[in-house]
Amino acid sequence: MTTTPTPLPVSPPAHRWRAPAAACTTVVLWASAFVSIRSAGEAYSPGALALGRLLAGTLVLGAILLVRREGLPGRGAWRGIVTSGVLWFGLYMVALNWGEQEVDAGTAAMLVNIGPILMALMGARMLGEGLPRRLLLGMGISFSGAVVVGLAMSGHGSASVLGVALCLLAAVAYALGVVSQKPALAHGSSLQINTFGCLIGAVACLPFTGVLVSEAADAPMSATLNMIYLGVFPTALAFTTWGYALARTTAGRMGATTYAVPAIVVLMAWVLLDEVPTLLGVLGGALCLAGVAVSRGGRRTGPAPESPAPAGVAVRSNTP
Repeated sequence: MTTTPTPLPVSPPAHRWRAPAAACTTVVLWASAFVSIRSAGEAYSPGALALGRLLAGTLVLGAILLVRREGLPGRGAWRGIVTSGVLWFGLYMVALNWGEQEVDAGTAAMLVNIGPILMALMGARMLGEGLPRRLLLGMGISFSGAVVVGLAMSGHGSASVLGVALCLLAAVAYALGVVSQKPALAHGSSLQINTFGCLIGAVACLPFTGVLVSEAADAPMSATLNMIYLGVFPTALAFTTWGYALARTTAGRMGATTYAVPAIVVLMAWVLLDEVPTLLGVLGGALCLAGVAVSRGGRRTGPAPESPAPAGVAVRSNTP
């Protein structure tokens, strides 16, 4: 059953750079999360890491919400807030953290990158967004690049059935969370939607409180600081900029933008961790960026032709 598409907001010419800038911010911060998760995950178990990250994110978002005096979102937003909070903020983070302990990083990356494809399909089915040929082509190119990056990162290719299942669960939760959040953004600001979504995700992870307290007592300061960083930047800031951009384009196009993440991870691992990328990793990253450029180029085909998004919102380069 599809819902009636919500007209996309039209930005004044002077503000047309904001949505692309928000998408860029999200992609860079989500890429940086992989580096921090590697450190924090050595001291914290999957559920504890997710809870600590969400608590930090909720505190930051809640403080900003109070300072800005935005209050509660509209009544029509709550269904999407609760669904995305449980699935995306809660289940996705726990399943991904756990899955990455059961499979190698490359395999996890390949499996989770099914998420944007599911997002486009669900957006077309549930939100009536449509599936432009250019979007499908770009996502196909980017997914092949994500697979190549995954192969370059796979090492010995260790994997378990449980790990594969958890990564697939994370991909489905991610896609469902985004598609659920999209309609909610018509009834509240990105800050409101993500503040309460993050809070609901934290509540869903409260059963891990005892484990978090116990592990925090023994964890090195670097791991705890990385967990806080995950909550403040890749969660609080990145999810808010994501929501801002998502409100101004389709779920499918935003999902395609996240395929730039593997390319940025390769670069960050090189700069921050001295992990020199292989030729295969460079090739995969280039394919990811090429696919994003293809999927984000051309005329925007939004669900509401009577209120098309301005040209500046549909980024026409390989920058998300």
